[in-house]
Amino acid sequence: MEHRIDSELKETLAIFPPLDLDNVQATREGMAAVAVPAPIEEHITIENKVIQGPDNHSLRIRIYKSKEQKEIYPGLLWIHGGGYVLGAPEGDDVLCQRFVNDANCVVVSVDYRLAPEHPYPAPLEDCYAALKWVADHADELRIDPTRLGIAGASAGGGLTAALALLTRDRNYPKLSFQMPLYPMIDDRNNTPSSLEIKGHMIWNHSLNQKGWEMYLNGANGSDNVPPYAAAARADDLSGLPFTYTCVGQLDPFRDETLQYVTKLCQAGVDVEFHLYPGCYHGFESIVPTAAVSQRAVTEYVEAAKYVLHRKISVPL
Repeated sequence: MEHRIDSELKETLAIFPPLDLDNVQATREGMAAVAVPAPIEEHITIENKVIQGPDNHSLRIRIYKSKEQKEIYPGLLWIHGGGYVLGAPEGDDVLCQRFVNDANCVVVSVDYRLAPEHPYPAPLEDCYAALKWVADHADELRIDPTRLGIAGASAGGGLTAALALLTRDRNYPKLSFQMPLYPMIDDRNNTPSSLEIKGHMIWNHSLNQKGWEMYLNGANGSDNVPPYAAAARADDLSGLPFTYTCVGQLDPFRDETLQYVTKLCQAGVDVEFHLYPGCYHGFESIVPTAAVSQRAVTEYVEAAKYVLHRKISVPL
């Protein structure tokens, strides 16, 4: 397996500490201790705001806007990753600012509740509450509610795919774009790629099993997991918005992403998809300087710009 890894991605993988999901709180604290705040660009404002979440709990969102915005922009809800158990919006500050700059949009990132303390459906309902708030406050945010997208990576991609289904079925708000990047969408954890990736590859079969167990409170792999919990379970993907997704060929989520793309195409959904050879899970955030990482980020940021500014809508 190691000989297949892109040469620019190998060195960092060797020194990247393996994740410990047997001690989630300690892992969270360790990640927070080494986190370095991202620089905020002079022409971008970042505002933390607390809104009302489900069950009347306080839900934090992080809003990224350009000080130079002179027109109504599209809106993009960003959902961070972390296996449904780790992560915070600040971890994607650099990427969210890039969306503002290069995709000409207003970005809102949601600090959803995490498992195991808050298993499904709490994280998804938090994301829906944030999306609904964005649509309801389009004038305040200076965004066009007909050009609204959702995006996220890994577990954030899983929540993105689930949120697209939930939003379609609740019929509000209308989405013009979804971008679930290498999404965590199949709780059964039994595809060839999920079984193939077992060693230290950022995310692997064992970590995936633990993440799903915490998110679904032990119900993962059973017959009663709904599509809103694991989008790979969905039979009907019709009516979803234009979709962009990508995955590394050495990612345990390779096959569930490929299957998801196939089902979207068969359901008549417009899809753009990229498969990156030699790339493990989260490669573009782990080694952002690698040529393949720069290409991948540029391609998905440009995809967001292309679709959101074309005003593609879900068919009536």
